Amino acid sequence: MTQPGPWKINLSGFGEVLPDPNNRFYLSEDQTDKWGLPKVVFDADFGENERAMRKDIMNDGAEMLEAAGFKNVVPYDNAVAHMGLGIHEMGTARMGKDPKTSVLNKFNQVHACKNVFVTDGSAMTSASNVNPSITYMALTARAAKHAVDQLKARSL
Repeated sequence: MTQPGPWKINLSGFGEVLPDPNNRFYLSEDQTDKWGLPKVVFDADFGENERAMRKDIMNDGAEMLEAAGFKNVVPYDNAVAHMGLGIHEMGTARMGKDPKTSVLNKFNQVHACKNVFVTDGSAMTSASNVNPSITYMALTARAAKHAVDQLKARSL
């Protein structure tokens, strides 16, 4: 342990993926699962901002490691990165006022089906780099209150 060895460390970072109306998911028109139901197709990719941010993260990470005294720092840009690696992707059922550009209203209620509420991260078009669970809980509490109020008023 007192002699240098073949050890190495990796440093990686995450950045915000900006909302992009071209990123979406939908039901396949020609592919089905083993039960005959349409498969879900995810059509999403990183944009110019995310590619530039990846380079910044790589360069800043190398600079931090060198400032900390690390030797033989080799920055690596994984140019084949894809959506899904951060596990906090959001925005597939965006919230908004207009049913033409959003799936959910301000109470996380599906515009086209008033008895369906979606209270996970799909309502959010973007997020910071922290765990969003408390935000999901708040969205769920607000949606549940609205649903109860609507049920009491016999509007749902």
